[in-house]
Amino acid sequence: MFSKTAVFRMNTRVVSGEGEALNIGAYVRELGGSKVLIVTDKGIMDAGLLSDIQDKLSEAGIDFKVFSDVLPNPPTNVVAQGAEVAAMVNADLLLAVGGGSSIDTAKAVNVVYTHGGNIKDYAGIGKINKPTLPLIAIPTTCGTGSEVTWSSVITDEEDQFKFAVFSGDLIPELAIIDPGLMKDLPPALIASTGLDALTHAIEAYVSAQAQPMSDAFAIYAIELIVNNLRSAVHYQDNLKYIGNMAIASTMAGAAFTNGSLGLVHAMAHPLGGVFDIAHGIANAILLPYVMKFNLVANPGKFADIAAAMGESIEGLHELQAAERALHAVQSLSLDVGIPTNLKDVGMTLDKLDKVAADAMRSKNVFSNPRRNTLQDIKKLFEDAYYGNL
Repeated sequence: MFSKTAVFRMNTRVVSGEGEALNIGAYVRELGGSKVLIVTDKGIMDAGLLSDIQDKLSEAGIDFKVFSDVLPNPPTNVVAQGAEVAAMVNADLLLAVGGGSSIDTAKAVNVVYTHGGNIKDYAGIGKINKPTLPLIAIPTTCGTGSEVTWSSVITDEEDQFKFAVFSGDLIPELAIIDPGLMKDLPPALIASTGLDALTHAIEAYVSAQAQPMSDAFAIYAIELIVNNLRSAVHYQDNLKYIGNMAIASTMAGAAFTNGSLGLVHAMAHPLGGVFDIAHGIANAILLPYVMKFNLVANPGKFADIAAAMGESIEGLHELQAAERALHAVQSLSLDVGIPTNLKDVGMTLDKLDKVAADAMRSKNVFSNPRRNTLQDIKKLFEDAYYGNL
């Protein structure tokens, strides 16, 4: 039985349901908003996902300004630009609509707008010393979890390094999970963000910082993902499946906020900072390699994951059962079209020393279940580069 002191936080009110985003006017009014900065990206704009939300804000008599310059692996200069726009319109509430990049950017904009300076000034824990504005998050992918987390991950474009800002003040007051905004996503994006959510759940479950409540969220998220991701990617009428994936993503976000992460994320962030590889893709490719490395550290928990993913483990030795989890993840990744190596998505080995060293700078190294060294991480990068699983 768990014996260490543990704190579980879930400060965000989560509202889910098809069409729920159309109630945005009432939610903004409830939180006291009258001048809203919407933080999103051009892909959301081009897909028309923001138009109904804008209409509902107008109908409610709420002034708003759209900042749509969010980029993948969001850089510090975009955060600064967003904060300038927030100041121009005297925003009193932020609304993030999009994937993890949009939500993380909105969190960072909130900090710079309310505190001043550069977002790099707030890297780490405990740097935010006064309240930020209310934030509503409407995720449009099934893989971020940022709608319920206390962190924002931003890229220092000069150093090609992704850093995180942590504060309870970053947690959105409200998350609106509307699967209607996700059902027409490109299949490849559903696949990569879905595996991103699976990575969140698995890393939280086996983390050295795991606790009973985070375990409960994580293991159920794993079950939801394995039972719904294939159909969310491939089935024409995928609303039910994408809805379950959206809930799984939020649950996995709550799990890793409280249980922490591991080497997959420690290694994925440098891939985004140096090679601009999308975070979901980096996580999805790295996951089986890191799982294979970690199996021996906590085979019992990996056996639990195998069972949650539908693998038959009855009568198997614990380590054999744990290996079935790796098989299940490989099978799922193959079925939804995830690349099997980092070479095919743009990594080059000339930057191996940098990405490995940057991975070692991550706090997630310390919550990984297996002790690890710089050489271990280099070997994992090399294996994932060549596809040597």
